[in-house]
Amino acid sequence: MVILESRVAPEWVDYNGHMNDAEYARVFSLAVEALMARIGLDAAGRHRHGYTIYTLETHLCYRREAHQGQPLWVTLSLLDRDAKRLHAFFELLDDEDNLLATSEQMLMGIDSEAGRPAPFPAPIEAAIDALPHVAREAWPGLAGRTIGIRR
Repeated sequence: MVILESRVAPEWVDYNGHMNDAEYARVFSLAVEALMARIGLDAAGRHRHGYTIYTLETHLCYRREAHQGQPLWVTLSLLDRDAKRLHAFFELLDDEDNLLATSEQMLMGIDSEAGRPAPFPAPIEAAIDALPHVAREAWPGLAGRTIGIRR
Protein backbone atom coordinates (compact mmCIF):
# COMPACT_ATOMS: atom_id res chain seq x y z
CA MET A 1 0.00 0.00 0.00
CA VAL A 2 1.49 3.35 -1.04
CA ILE A 3 1.21 5.70 1.93
CA LEU A 4 3.27 8.66 0.65
CA GLU A 5 4.50 10.15 -2.63
CA SER A 6 7.25 12.75 -2.67
CA ARG A 7 10.38 13.98 -4.47
CA VAL A 8 13.93 14.56 -3.28
CA ALA A 9 13.95 18.27 -2.40
CA PRO A 10 17.06 20.32 -3.24
CA GLU A 11 17.67 21.06 0.45
CA TRP A 12 17.79 17.31 1.18
CA VAL A 13 20.89 16.82 -1.01
CA ASP A 14 24.24 16.84 0.81
CA TYR A 15 27.86 17.48 -0.13
CA ASN A 16 28.08 13.97 -1.66
CA GLY A 17 25.45 14.89 -4.25
CA HIS A 18 22.73 12.56 -2.96
CA MET A 19 19.98 12.63 -0.35
CA ASN A 20 21.46 13.03 3.14
CA ASP A 21 20.90 10.14 5.54
CA ALA A 22 18.86 12.33 7.90
CA GLU A 23 16.46 13.13 5.07
CA TYR A 24 15.58 9.46 4.64
CA ALA A 25 14.42 9.60 8.26
CA ARG A 26 12.41 12.74 7.39
CA VAL A 27 10.64 10.93 4.55
CA PHE A 28 9.75 8.03 6.83
CA SER A 29 8.51 10.49 9.46
CA LEU A 30 6.27 12.04 6.80
CA ALA A 31 5.06 8.51 6.01
CA VAL A 32 4.06 8.05 9.66
CA GLU A 33 2.12 11.32 9.47
CA ALA A 34 0.42 10.04 6.30
CA LEU A 35 -0.42 6.79 8.11
CA MET A 36 -1.87 8.79 10.99
CA ALA A 37 -4.03 10.78 8.57
CA ARG A 38 -5.14 7.54 6.87
CA ILE A 39 -6.42 6.11 10.16
CA GLY A 40 -8.14 9.33 11.25
CA LEU A 41 -5.41 10.99 13.29
CA ASP A 42 -4.84 14.07 11.17
CA ALA A 43 -4.87 17.38 13.10
CA ALA A 44 -8.67 17.37 13.43
CA GLY A 45 -8.73 13.68 14.45
CA ARG A 46 -6.01 14.16 17.05
CA HIS A 47 -8.00 17.03 18.54
CA ARG A 48 -11.34 15.19 18.38
CA HIS A 49 -10.03 11.98 19.96
CA GLY A 50 -7.46 13.59 22.28
CA TYR A 51 -5.09 10.98 20.90
CA THR A 52 -1.85 10.79 18.96
CA ILE A 53 0.95 8.40 18.04
CA TYR A 54 4.57 8.48 19.18
CA THR A 55 7.47 6.65 17.59
CA LEU A 56 9.16 4.35 20.12
CA GLU A 57 11.84 2.78 17.94
CA THR A 58 13.09 2.96 14.37
CA HIS A 59 15.43 0.72 12.40
CA LEU A 60 16.43 2.41 9.15
CA CYS A 61 18.34 0.52 6.43
CA TYR A 62 19.87 2.41 3.52
CA ARG A 63 19.96 0.45 0.24
CA ARG A 64 20.52 2.97 -2.60
CA GLU A 65 21.20 6.63 -3.16
CA ALA A 66 18.45 9.08 -4.07
CA HIS A 67 19.12 12.26 -6.03
CA GLN A 68 17.60 15.72 -6.34
CA GLY A 69 14.18 15.76 -7.99
CA GLN A 70 13.87 11.97 -7.97
CA PRO A 71 10.31 10.72 -7.36
CA LEU A 72 9.86 8.75 -4.14
CA TRP A 73 7.15 6.33 -3.04
CA VAL A 74 6.74 4.94 0.47
CA THR A 75 4.79 1.74 1.00
CA LEU A 76 3.41 0.45 4.29
CA SER A 77 3.06 -3.08 5.61
CA LEU A 78 1.63 -3.61 9.09
CA LEU A 79 3.65 -6.44 10.66
CA ASP A 80 1.85 -6.60 14.00
CA ARG A 81 -0.36 -4.63 16.35
CA ASP A 82 -2.03 -4.76 19.71
CA ALA A 83 -4.45 -2.47 21.53
CA LYS A 84 -1.92 0.40 21.74
CA ARG A 85 0.97 -0.34 19.38
CA LEU A 86 1.70 -0.72 15.68
CA HIS A 87 4.73 -2.56 14.31
CA ALA A 88 5.06 -0.99 10.86
CA PHE A 89 7.42 -1.62 7.95
CA PHE A 90 7.96 1.09 5.34
CA GLU A 91 9.79 0.74 2.03
CA LEU A 92 11.13 3.77 0.15
CA LEU A 93 11.10 3.17 -3.61
CA ASP A 94 12.02 5.19 -6.67
CA ASP A 95 9.97 5.48 -9.86
CA GLU A 96 11.58 2.28 -11.22
CA ASP A 97 10.63 0.30 -8.06
CA ASN A 98 14.23 0.21 -6.82
CA LEU A 99 14.39 -0.17 -3.06
CA LEU A 100 16.15 2.90 -1.65
CA ALA A 101 15.64 2.32 2.09
CA THR A 102 13.46 0.62 4.67
CA SER A 103 12.24 1.75 8.06
CA GLU A 104 10.84 -0.65 10.62
CA GLN A 105 9.05 1.20 13.40
CA MET A 106 7.28 0.57 16.67
CA LEU A 107 4.55 3.18 17.14
CA MET A 108 2.62 3.78 20.37
CA GLY A 109 -0.86 5.23 20.76
CA ILE A 110 -0.95 8.03 23.33
CA ASP A 111 -3.78 9.73 25.22
CA SER A 112 -2.78 13.35 24.54
CA GLU A 113 -4.27 14.78 27.72
CA ALA A 114 -2.72 12.21 30.04
CA GLY A 115 0.49 11.95 28.03
CA ARG A 116 0.39 8.19 28.55
CA PRO A 117 -0.09 5.13 26.36
CA ALA A 118 -3.75 4.23 25.82
CA PRO A 119 -5.75 1.86 23.61
CA PHE A 120 -6.71 3.12 20.16
CA PRO A 121 -10.13 4.82 20.09
CA ALA A 122 -12.77 2.63 18.39
CA PRO A 123 -12.85 4.55 15.06
CA ILE A 124 -9.05 4.47 14.86
CA GLU A 125 -9.06 0.76 15.72
CA ALA A 126 -11.47 0.10 12.84
CA ALA A 127 -9.27 2.07 10.41
CA ILE A 128 -6.20 0.11 11.55
CA ASP A 129 -8.08 -3.14 10.91
CA ALA A 130 -8.51 -2.03 7.28
CA LEU A 131 -4.74 -1.61 6.73
CA PRO A 132 -2.77 -4.34 4.94
CA HIS A 133 -1.48 -6.78 7.56
CA VAL A 134 1.38 -9.17 6.82
CA ALA A 135 1.52 -12.63 8.39
CA ARG A 136 4.82 -13.38 10.19
CA GLU A 137 5.84 -15.97 7.62
CA ALA A 138 5.38 -13.39 4.84
CA TRP A 139 7.33 -10.52 6.42
CA PRO A 140 9.68 -8.65 4.07
CA GLY A 141 13.23 -10.02 4.16
CA LEU A 142 14.59 -6.86 5.80
CA ALA A 143 12.03 -6.88 8.63
CA GLY A 144 13.03 -8.05 12.09
CA ARG A 145 16.74 -7.50 11.54
CA THR A 146 19.23 -6.71 14.26
CA ILE A 147 22.42 -4.73 14.02
CA GLY A 148 25.66 -6.64 14.42
CA ILE A 149 28.88 -7.57 12.72
CA ARG A 150 28.39 -10.93 11.04
CA ARG A 151 31.20 -13.37 11.68
